[in-house]
Amino acid sequence: MRTEHELTPDVRRKVALFCNVDPRAVIQSIDVSTIYEVPLKMREEELDKIVCEKLSLPLNKEPELKEWTKFLNRLQHPKREVKIGLVGKYVELHDAYKSIAESFIHAGAVNECKVKIEWIHSEKLNESNYAEQLKDLKGILVAPGFGHRGLEGKILAVKYARENNIPFLGICLGMQVAVIEFARNVLKLEGADSLEMNPKTPYPVINLMEEQKNISEKGGTMRLGAYDCELIKGTKIAEAYGKKIISERHRHRYEFNNEYLKQFEAAGMIAAGVNPDTNLVEVVELKNHKWFVGVQFHPEYKSTVIAPQPLFVEFVKVAMENE
Repeated sequence: MRTEHELTPDVRRKVALFCNVDPRAVIQSIDVSTIYEVPLKMREEELDKIVCEKLSLPLNKEPELKEWTKFLNRLQHPKREVKIGLVGKYVELHDAYKSIAESFIHAGAVNECKVKIEWIHSEKLNESNYAEQLKDLKGILVAPGFGHRGLEGKILAVKYARENNIPFLGICLGMQVAVIEFARNVLKLEGADSLEMNPKTPYPVINLMEEQKNISEKGGTMRLGAYDCELIKGTKIAEAYGKKIISERHRHRYEFNNEYLKQFEAAGMIAAGVNPDTNLVEVVELKNHKWFVGVQFHPEYKSTVIAPQPLFVEFVKVAMENE
């Protein structure tokens, strides 16, 4: 029963009477500061025991809530705060980036830090205002998405992070935008773009996967699901994960064009992770930057309270160090 205040015994008895249930089975769901507190509140109400009794299921041992309680304590009592910008084109509806926002909550708790997300609309960034809008951020994340709308604003956000040594994480399209920005402004490949945005670009640094070129129906043709990625020793992402082979989930049709890889690596943007079967570039990094990582996959999909996503944990950590 949703409530703003503690239910009195009289209220519980009255609800039980009119709902034809045992008073003990009137479960109070009181307002809390975070949804992560709800499981512990339900535990206090003995919801688990009541459900098991009703279903004649054994309840042989107490649930292990030590890690959850530890997480909640860190979440509710952060020692620091860090402001990270999330640059996307759907920021009016924060739930469009719900997985990313939750990943920041998980990673912030690990670092005993509250991550304050600055929601930045990529369509509203332009040459005259982007530096002013981004100057107070300690980290910049360019979000995933599809289509040309808002692309140039994302490119400006990447440029600012690269030129000002601001910790940067690009996810999916965010990684591709980082590649496009580097091609245009460092490699001086004028008009470099993704074939998704400009089929006539003279420098298709982001290319359609070979097996996708003759497919017009996009709905079920993307590269979907979990794929392995082999991380290059000594890179920022390898340090974050602490292992050589990782498996992360994908949702895209376009990839880094390996024909340009030597040019990129010679100029300082390296392939930090590749698919071991296809040699597709899954991760790019800048060698001479505090922390600049772009990933083709979606690390936010696997983050949980018990297993915070390591890339987000490391990103928040370096953003804190950037204070």
